[in-house]
Amino acid sequence: MDHKAHWENIYQTKSPLEVSWYQREPAVSLGLIDRASVDRDAPIIDVGGGASVLVDRLLSRGYLHVSVLDVSARALACARARLGDLARSVEWIEADITSFQPPHHFRVWHDRAVFHFLTDPPDRRAYVKAVNEGLEPGGHLIIATFAIGGPTKCSGLDICQYDAARMSAELGAGFELMEEVGETHATPAGKEQRFIFLRYRRRERDTD
Repeated sequence: MDHKAHWENIYQTKSPLEVSWYQREPAVSLGLIDRASVDRDAPIIDVGGGASVLVDRLLSRGYLHVSVLDVSARALACARARLGDLARSVEWIEADITSFQPPHHFRVWHDRAVFHFLTDPPDRRAYVKAVNEGLEPGGHLIIATFAIGGPTKCSGLDICQYDAARMSAELGAGFELMEEVGETHATPAGKEQRFIFLRYRRRERDTD
């Protein structure tokens, strides 16, 4: 299917406040980024950030180099409009993560709920390749997916569920699991969804 067309249609027909993944405050993500203990000038990318307010919160905390990647131009436009003049300080990247070629290295790679949409193994391998190319050795990968026992579909698409063992197997030996956090997300419609957040540290090159 045409994934870009699917997500453009979602943001054309729904307000960002209505989509099931909307969070008023991305508290778990912010906590994990805080515990990564990176400098305020560290480059951070929010993969699948779309219209999320995570970028707003990172800017308000003083982070200077924030990038937001999404396949949907409409989603990115929503975030830019919300930020106003502050949007000029953000690197906006319209791209499909499975063909993404990182323009530079990042110290933190954050992904809340992109990876679980990659149901085909080649797409997952392409994602991991992008992480390996884009994340600095010693950098932090923060990745959230539907947990085991959570939803089996989202936005009309099949998903894959993960726990720490399954995710570690996908990422390979180059990543060390540092932290695991569960979250029950309440959608705008009042439904509960089980998520798992995992923070990994990319091993230094000489220990791979």
